Amino acid sequence: MKNFLLYAKKYKKEFILAIICIEAETIFELIIPMVMADIVDVGIVNGDKRYILLKGVQMVVFALISLVLGHICARYTAICGSGIAAEIRTAEFEKMQSYSFANTDKFSTPSLVTRLTSDVSVIQNFVSNGMRPGFRSPVMMLTAIIVSFKLNAELAFIFLIAAPILGFFLFFIIKNVRPLYSRMQEAIDSVNRVIQENLVAVRVVKAYVRGDHEIDKFDDVNGNLQRTSSKAFTIATLNTTSFQFVMYGTILAILWFGGDLVMAGNMKVGALTSFLSYVLQVLNSLMMFSNVFLLFTRSLTSMNRISQVLDEKPTINDDRAKDISIKKGNIRFENVSFKYKEKAKEYVLSDISFEIEAGQTIGIIGQTGAAKSTLVQLIPRLYEATSGNIYIDDHPIYEYSQAHLREAIGMVLQQNTLFSGTIKENLYWGKEKATDEEIEAVCRIACVDEFIDRLDNGYDTMLGQGGVNVSGGQKQRLCIARAILKSPQILILDDSTSAVDTATETKINEALEEVLPDMTKIIISQRISSIQHADQIIILDDGKIHATGTHEQLLAENEIYQDIFFSQQKGVLVAP
Repeated sequence: MKNFLLYAKKYKKEFILAIICIEAETIFELIIPMVMADIVDVGIVNGDKRYILLKGVQMVVFALISLVLGHICARYTAICGSGIAAEIRTAEFEKMQSYSFANTDKFSTPSLVTRLTSDVSVIQNFVSNGMRPGFRSPVMMLTAIIVSFKLNAELAFIFLIAAPILGFFLFFIIKNVRPLYSRMQEAIDSVNRVIQENLVAVRVVKAYVRGDHEIDKFDDVNGNLQRTSSKAFTIATLNTTSFQFVMYGTILAILWFGGDLVMAGNMKVGALTSFLSYVLQVLNSLMMFSNVFLLFTRSLTSMNRISQVLDEKPTINDDRAKDISIKKGNIRFENVSFKYKEKAKEYVLSDISFEIEAGQTIGIIGQTGAAKSTLVQLIPRLYEATSGNIYIDDHPIYEYSQAHLREAIGMVLQQNTLFSGTIKENLYWGKEKATDEEIEAVCRIACVDEFIDRLDNGYDTMLGQGGVNVSGGQKQRLCIARAILKSPQILILDDSTSAVDTATETKINEALEEVLPDMTKIIISQRISSIQHADQIIILDDGKIHATGTHEQLLAENEIYQDIFFSQQKGVLVAP
């Protein structure tokens, strides 16, 4: 609960005011049965209408005060609930921003979404709906029991029999429902996963006519959620039925024994009526408290899931960072090895060593799964090398702050991502206050100018989520323009022209060399035509460097490079 209390601190004032209102409301409600007893035993018995009217007005005033206090309490509890939920959501989202790729890989995306939405809503529901009965019921129960013993200690001992029975029911319910709440949240994760996969890959689903298959997948996870929820809520509702059973049994016993006391003249009718009112308040307060306990049990499950996100330690930090900056952009790998998990048996990259001079263009090629993308993701510390060191400007990359390191590196990932908004707003990610002239300049380099005029509103064209209303090649060129707009010392293009025709790709490469000669450029590609102009080409094979050299050297000496080159040349020759 430490994380919950940490974010509840900000709403300490509202929390205290809500408690004061709850307790004051409870006291006024508890006074009402005592006034009612006086009306019966004094006013009605003596036929004193003035006394009855006076006490009746008193009851109405107390009821109105309770109403006002209840309204104020509802306002403060709502502020606390929504405020604490907002604080937790913000903290979770901020923590996720500090995650490395390794941290993100530990949690699935749908699970993170559930922990940020559904689990937080459970916490909010507990605070908003549980605070009033949670603080009201103990005071009401304690006061009602004291008054009940004062009215008739003999009858009040019935509570001593009813309380253990109620405690047994509550223990049984909590014991069985708590693990189900955890499974229910995991089932929501699964539902979110299937929905997300379907929406992201909706074009593939339709292209392969797999709609029925996707419906069956969704029915499976949705059915699992339904069964788990049904079982959890079925057990939880036993709380109400069991309490009603005990409550009616208690009332029956009080009426049986209380009737004998009234008949014997040892108790007045008004006192018995008042006693019954307090009995109902005691039992209702116990029922409310048990419902709060169920809410608490579910919220505890959700808070544990949220705490896993908040307590996750980023695998990459700035503990060893110094106040230095990247000036040139030369890169050196020294015996670098990497694996995604510490316990993994095999390394994804093994003993990688090479050097790139500032301003050079380096091409990286290799078969699918050769770990080309993983290699370049180590440079901006999206992943941390397992062993060995990477140097930029002769400083280990961990000596640069993550923010500065990534600001100095422009990276176009293999999966191009554009955000909802205008094209210009997406380009501003590269430089927030870029001028129109700067935007147009980088768009000429990335050949965005070839299609921007054909769009309805040019740079102000609205993009759908993920840039669905532009083609793959257009999306790649926009991402390249965005990266260049940063004016980075190092530019990494990870297969970022795969959807662009060779003529446009040649234009982009030539423009990069001509306009940005001092920028260090790393180009990953499956096509030799994309990298044959590079100063140096690295061939990766099974996570190891197989060979390095220029296009001419590798074509003359390296068998793997020759195979790739001639197979692609053959494809070009047979294409007509």
